[in-house]
Amino acid sequence: MVKKERQKRFVRWRLAIFLLMLLAIVLLAGLVWSARVTLVRPLALGTDGLLFDVEAGSNLSRVLNQLEQDRLLKWPFWVRFYAWLENKSDIHAGEYFLPEGSTAVELVDRLNRGEVTRYRLTLIEGWTFKQALEKVRSGRKIVKTESGRNTEAVATALGLDSNLEGRIFPDTYIYRSGTTDIDLLRQAYQRMEQVLAEEWQNRSSNLPYKSPYDALIMASLIEKETGSTDERDKIAGVFVRRLQKGMRLQTDPTVIYGLGSSYQGDLKLVHLSQATPYNTYVIYGLPPTPIALPGREAIRAALHPKASDALYFVAKGDGSHYFSATLPEHNKAVRKYQLKPSANYRSRPVLRRRETANEEANP
Repeated sequence: MVKKERQKRFVRWRLAIFLLMLLAIVLLAGLVWSARVTLVRPLALGTDGLLFDVEAGSNLSRVLNQLEQDRLLKWPFWVRFYAWLENKSDIHAGEYFLPEGSTAVELVDRLNRGEVTRYRLTLIEGWTFKQALEKVRSGRKIVKTESGRNTEAVATALGLDSNLEGRIFPDTYIYRSGTTDIDLLRQAYQRMEQVLAEEWQNRSSNLPYKSPYDALIMASLIEKETGSTDERDKIAGVFVRRLQKGMRLQTDPTVIYGLGSSYQGDLKLVHLSQATPYNTYVIYGLPPTPIALPGREAIRAALHPKASDALYFVAKGDGSHYFSATLPEHNKAVRKYQLKPSANYRSRPVLRRRETANEEANP
């Protein structure tokens, strides 16, 4: 009797242990399933993905809790456990974008690496500083500051005199959300300083420039006269030879720049004799400052002018120019191309410019 009772208790114990083991297996399978679902199944982001900000001083738990409240993430415990296990609990502040199909693992990796959303802004060759400043301050996610409110404030912030024309480099800049206007302008200024120094170091000999700034002024004239790669050094050659011979440069873009807001898009003969510090039909030598933002190609052309006997050039109306060595030849070209221009006349070539809109760089 006692033996049978012991056998029954043993069977009950074995059954209990079996059930406990089965329950443990079921629980473990459930935990594995929930962990897998949490970590590798795509988050409920929708087709537009998710754009969100992580504030300075925030932590991973706060971000995950917010996603849970927004019903975009289930079981954030597993995400925190994964981050702890992979030593990825530290995150960076900034703006993040998660595209459709992103998982919690990808979320943690982005936060840990600081893969914040970046934006693109392009400054175009030939723009004035005023145009560039307006573009920067209107940039998407750019923070406007008092230091960037106008030319004088920017000059003070950069430690320069008040005239910033031509002093920032036209290029495409990639930046993070929260970048200030003055930070981006400082980057563009430093970029111009670097490019100008590099090109000045490799300049040709016997140039009529006293400093790199003179070359920058010349480059701005070249930039405004042509956008053609094939003609920049030719136009530079004409300007350099005229300086060396003591001739006036007589370039229309300087007249237009000197007129400022009074210029209404129609350059008249009377304007050519109107005295301004920039009117190279009146003054000798270079104007006092650049008149636009020159690119590297224009700077290089100013420092490597093409040798020839040409002292004049005139726009042909197809975007190119006719170069002349004598005044009679030049006057003949003017009569041909300027006095009877064709219906589709244009002084500059049609170029495929880089994008000017602000776009996300890596959404």
